Amino acid sequence: MAAAGSPPLVGASPLLSLLPPPRKRSAMPRAAVSASASARAKACSYQLREGQFRRFHRLPSGLAIEVIFQEAQAAAAAEEGLRNPPLVFIHGSFHAAWCWVEHWLPFFSDSGYDCYALSLLGQGESDVPSGAAAGTLKTHTSDVADFIRKEVRSPPVLIGHSFGGLIVQSYISNMTYSYSSEQPSLSGAVLVCSVPPTGNSGLVWRYLLTKPIAAIKVTLSLAAKAFANSLPLCKETFFSSTMEDHLVLKYQELMKASSKLPLFDLRKLNASLPVSPPAKGTVKLLIMGASDDFIVDTEGLQETARFYGVQAVCVEGVAHDMMLDSRWEKGAQTFLSWLQELQRDQIS
Repeated sequence: MAAAGSPPLVGASPLLSLLPPPRKRSAMPRAAVSASASARAKACSYQLREGQFRRFHRLPSGLAIEVIFQEAQAAAAAEEGLRNPPLVFIHGSFHAAWCWVEHWLPFFSDSGYDCYALSLLGQGESDVPSGAAAGTLKTHTSDVADFIRKEVRSPPVLIGHSFGGLIVQSYISNMTYSYSSEQPSLSGAVLVCSVPPTGNSGLVWRYLLTKPIAAIKVTLSLAAKAFANSLPLCKETFFSSTMEDHLVLKYQELMKASSKLPLFDLRKLNASLPVSPPAKGTVKLLIMGASDDFIVDTEGLQETARFYGVQAVCVEGVAHDMMLDSRWEKGAQTFLSWLQELQRDQIS
């Protein structure tokens, strides 16, 4: 997580950043990007389940982002005569659309919701732009808005995990009430173990002062990307202790292949924070955290909740990667209950 005004001792690579440090890369012409996209994608291939489909959404830049879609099951969608909003899922650093596809897409499809999981530029099987970073908070937000405006049939619920949560916060801060606008309206928004709106400066200092060993581990795991070469460190960073090692290894390999570029340039991200709060009443918001999150602590969760004036929900017994963890159903069920309440409120 990157912070506005990170302390000098961590410089441009904040201690708890979910991003690897920027790497020098030679500029690549757009044509070369398109030609090499399929070759890069092979390194992050993910076997889809029955009923899931992969396609690519072409952005105004000419680059394409991966979209994995799973349609709502008709019987569930027709229950009680309600028309469920589509769900659009945004991943965080070192992840891609696959992280939602494993459990949550089948779960919510079976519950009657059309589901779309996106891979941001430079991640998963999406095209890789030239430059040292995949984009900025503004450009990633714009890419999500372009997809929703052109591909989603009605105002969706937008869900973001970790750094994806920061992109969702950027989206709702600029959202309008018109579905046909550049920033289409939403039925709701969900932040899952999200980066706080002001960045991670508070987390940095808390970890340094109260949990120095954990601070060192997080730095090695994320900033130095050591999670990619250590199964125990990968488990401790992203998953519960009860997670089976063969699953941790599976997801570790996918994470290693998922991120061709850092999501952000940290200096530019810092300059863009904090995000602006949305206009009051603009969107219904669910803020979910995990009791065993090694990255976003309880105070970080509460900071986000205070910023938006809502009550946070802390899901017990799950870790940072709530949608992949051994008890993934707990977070999914909490979200589903909120969705059902949201729809009852909208028709009452």
